[in-house]
Amino acid sequence: MEKIAIINALIINEGKRTKGTVIINNGVIEHIIANDTSKVSSYNATRVIDAEGLFLIPGVIDDQVHFREPGLTHKGDIYTESKAGVAGGVTSFMEMPNTNPQTTTIELLDEKFKIASEKSLANYSFYLGATNDNIDEIVKLNPKKVCGIKIFMGSSTGNMLVDSRESLDKIFKLSPTLIATHCEDETTIRNNIELYKQKYGENLDFKYHAEIRSEEACYLSSSLAVELAKRHGSRLHILHLSTAKELSLLDNKLPLKDKKITGEVCVHHLWFNSSDYDKLGWRIKWNPSVKTEADRLALIDGLKNNLLDVVATDHAPHLLEEKNNTYFKSASGGPMVQHSLLAMFELSRKGHFSLETVVDKMCHAPAILYKIEKRGFIREGYHADLVLVNPNSRQTITKDSLLYKCGWSPLEGETLSASVQITMVNGKIVYENGKFDESSKGNALEFNV
Repeated sequence: MEKIAIINALIINEGKRTKGTVIINNGVIEHIIANDTSKVSSYNATRVIDAEGLFLIPGVIDDQVHFREPGLTHKGDIYTESKAGVAGGVTSFMEMPNTNPQTTTIELLDEKFKIASEKSLANYSFYLGATNDNIDEIVKLNPKKVCGIKIFMGSSTGNMLVDSRESLDKIFKLSPTLIATHCEDETTIRNNIELYKQKYGENLDFKYHAEIRSEEACYLSSSLAVELAKRHGSRLHILHLSTAKELSLLDNKLPLKDKKITGEVCVHHLWFNSSDYDKLGWRIKWNPSVKTEADRLALIDGLKNNLLDVVATDHAPHLLEEKNNTYFKSASGGPMVQHSLLAMFELSRKGHFSLETVVDKMCHAPAILYKIEKRGFIREGYHADLVLVNPNSRQTITKDSLLYKCGWSPLEGETLSASVQITMVNGKIVYENGKFDESSKGNALEFNV
């Protein structure tokens, strides 16, 4: 493995900006030299990258993706979607269990790890899916090797709903690892569906998605998850929060490392609002739904004041023919990993939050929350998962530029001010200016618990 010196970079890391040099050797960060390039020659680098004018940040850790393998690989697979992620600066991902078959046993979980070891360009981990009756599998999990368990406390793609209160109590009481939840109250949603069908029939406008999968549905389910976590002392991470009201369930008084109840927000809930349904329709149909502008701005504030801890994507590709349909037949979810970091850079450029916040919530915080071993920071001795971003390289997202197997993006037509120039995974340059080196694969994440 070549020894690499990245010189003259503007390093954004741990809340600071520092001009300096990073030396990578044998897959790890060997030296960080602030404000001085004169010593670089003494490190005998086999390659020197002059990063003048570029930002150097830790690789993005996306704690919620659906890469569709096994069984749904017509939509995407671990190879294609990790490749798209790497092009966007994602160096590690945690993938969801609603595949086919559903990942609800240790044996099936091990099979996904094996697939990723052979195909993934990024580092990886996988959630075990909770059901109403697989507590025996959950208690066998090794928390040092598995990122967590996923509970669908509301049905979504794959219909893995856990709706037994007895089962939920057991899971929250006995889980040896973090519990990540999809929170939407099923009864509220079903009642809303019937109400809106009676009013408008089967051919419903997509703008009503935010009212069917409503604030009330989200809050009822999220508050139940918090109640269960507090009762049993569980580590709870509420995924893809979408409403201002749910922020009242979170606390910003403790540092992240000491929090037992945490919250994630997704890029699409920070980028879009309910007025966008008129223009984009099925393209922004997610579960939970994109809600009002007031909710979007509250979520942005929640990031800045540390009520919200992590930014992720909920990357969930579907083919166009599965999306472009009438409301009730259109699949929920969309692809995002190729442009999630750059979309956050754009929101920063518009003044919503600092780039230091972007790096904190997409790189540092997932590593802290999941207790990932030696990733998520630019520190000596850490794995060299690094991204060089050109902040002044405008690009318009077109269909031809997309790497997703599904072939579309809700961001098509958007112009972003920045671009990813280089992505390094475990000290290897995997992506550089549109070209990939696929000679090595990512590693399984390890957790220091």
